[in-house]
Amino acid sequence: MKTWIWRIVTIGLPLFVCAIFLDSLRYKFTDAAETQVIFGLLDDWAASWGAAGLFGHTGLFSQYVIGSAELVASTLLLTGFLPGLKRLQALGSLLGLAIMTGAVNFHLFTPLGIDPNNDGGGLFVAACLVWLSCLALLVINRHEAAGLGRDLLRALRTSR
Repeated sequence: MKTWIWRIVTIGLPLFVCAIFLDSLRYKFTDAAETQVIFGLLDDWAASWGAAGLFGHTGLFSQYVIGSAELVASTLLLTGFLPGLKRLQALGSLLGLAIMTGAVNFHLFTPLGIDPNNDGGGLFVAACLVWLSCLALLVINRHEAAGLGRDLLRALRTSR
């Protein structure tokens, strides 16, 4: 019974994160009205700090950049199901955690707020659930993540 539940968790969490990330691409990559509102609010906020265009169409954190990062994270999470490539799932979890840390913080600490699309806070709740799922996946794949970290450190030491 325990292994059955564990199997559902280790398969279900990456699929849940990918479903949310991949579903959001239709909004980000088609310049949907909801996306224009969100990134417009963020860009106005950034402009008030002297960083106009940061969240604009060609900005460092544009909807296209964030969407592309979500696509890469989803690809890594799904590729991690292949035997021998489990480390990629840890990397995808780390990328997803970074993306959603930004999303949750922007919802909480900018004029974006928790309910920018008047959907009852659904977008914020989804961001929180994806953040928790990515964190759980990192804990589950902690040995693979540690291996990636060791390999990165080894590569940096040998490149000197």
